[in-house]
Amino acid sequence: MADVYEILKQKGLTLPPPPPKGGVYTPVVEFGGGKLLYCSGCGPDLGEGGTVIGKVGRDLTLEQGQLAARNCMLNLLANLQYKIGDLNKIKRFVKVLAFVNSADDFYQQPQVVNGGSELIRDLFGEEAGLPARSAIASNALPGNIACEIEVLVELK
Repeated sequence: MADVYEILKQKGLTLPPPPPKGGVYTPVVEFGGGKLLYCSGCGPDLGEGGTVIGKVGRDLTLEQGQLAARNCMLNLLANLQYKIGDLNKIKRFVKVLAFVNSADDFYQQPQVVNGGSELIRDLFGEEAGLPARSAIASNALPGNIACEIEVLVELK
């Protein structure tokens, strides 16, 4: 597998600092003998005004929703980086659960979440970066963010 940081660099992406917690919880929990990590949901705010606010299909286009999903994944990677020190320790992404702040007549939640899924596929390869996934419509999310994503990963 290629170096995750080199691929990020090639894509012109930089990991943000880990996002501030929005409540009383632990951002990343180790279990399964330290081989599994469950990551609490992250929103799309990359700091410095980089958040994506609104309902996809009403306030936001599909493409803006995909950007929000990509930003969520970057925040998740920042939390993982903080916890394990090196993203290259990830063996595979096991599960992605995504909530999309959706207009009542918007039905393209899977396409929105592709914005995050494509990022981890590109960084980690198809075998490690294409987990099981659910993309769920939500009538509201904290702070009116466009989406929130959580992941489960397995370490090498």
